[in-house]
Amino acid sequence: MKICHVCAVDFTLKRLILPLIDTQLTQGYSVKSVCSFGGHVDDLTRHGYQIEAIPIARSLSPLKGIVTIWRLFRFFRRESFDVVHVHTPVAAFLGRIAAFFARVPFVVYTAHGFYFHDEMPALKRLLFILAEVAMRPLTDLLFTQSREDAVNAVSLNIMNKQRIFDIGNGVDTNRFDPSVLYQTDAFELPKDSLVIGMVSRLVQEKGIVEFLEVAKRLALDYPQVLFLLVGSRLPSDYDSSVDIAIADAKKLLGDQLVITGEREDIPALLAAMDIFCLPSWREGMPRSIIEAMMMALPIVATNIRGSREEVVAGETGFLIPVRDVERLYEKFEYLVNNPKIRVKMGQRGRIRAMKLYDENVVINRQLELIAQYSIND
Repeated sequence: MKICHVCAVDFTLKRLILPLIDTQLTQGYSVKSVCSFGGHVDDLTRHGYQIEAIPIARSLSPLKGIVTIWRLFRFFRRESFDVVHVHTPVAAFLGRIAAFFARVPFVVYTAHGFYFHDEMPALKRLLFILAEVAMRPLTDLLFTQSREDAVNAVSLNIMNKQRIFDIGNGVDTNRFDPSVLYQTDAFELPKDSLVIGMVSRLVQEKGIVEFLEVAKRLALDYPQVLFLLVGSRLPSDYDSSVDIAIADAKKLLGDQLVITGEREDIPALLAAMDIFCLPSWREGMPRSIIEAMMMALPIVATNIRGSREEVVAGETGFLIPVRDVERLYEKFEYLVNNPKIRVKMGQRGRIRAMKLYDENVVINRQLELIAQYSIND
């Protein structure tokens, strides 16, 4: 079987899709990927992955969209794929149109998180819902990572109920193991410090500004607390609005704020944390929370789609309203002052993650469903 994965940027390919591709390759499938050229394409190619660098439009420009569809169409026709598996909202929209015209026999769409969400203006939300509904005839199978997205897909008529499966999300349980003594050579944190950390792209909708605002306040009363911010901003993110907030926080906090940039040693960085935070405005099924739970960390996250499915409020962490700086401060302070509760929440989170978020289970379910439905069709 020849399979093509389509996503907007190579960051998504590396961070989210590669485990599925690795499993498909080990099972003998022929797998190629399409994404815009970025900082990871050359490295992935050197490691043997077959990648076609095609610029994928991420804006709503009709002209750019048509160009992307044409390039994808030509590639699909040339390669004669049996399955095209699309990811991320705009790439999935354009990729399905191209696959239709290229007469690809079977098209799978993984919604890592529908672009529409509760915080979006009503008209804009409606337009993105209608865009998803319009793609229904061009989609053979829909995977959602969150159960909430699957429910919405049924109620909004995005896909036939019999072709929707909430597959969840998962991570490598061997890679994220709190019993391992991880080491990182980038920096050393004081041994008596308490570390509150966050792993995400450095964009506004991830709640970076709120995180830094609370960090500035909390650091005044708790000088032993350090804040660890892991991640970077993609060239295609176009969001520099957090730069001022980061510069201001760094100036005020000094050594109490450590910003690492994009890193490969995420397990080691999580092992250095005592509390994990993800105050996003919207998510699909955030992998960073699952990784932190695997590392037995208590979680403070916003009460949004995906995050509220992963975190059991009061048991494995806390859920707070979006953009609520006061509640974020309150939960941080509570966990700082209650080390036994931190440990207990982290242990419960680890048990929950091991039960629900094993990457192998998630991948094998996808492979079984694709094989079953593509053969029947």
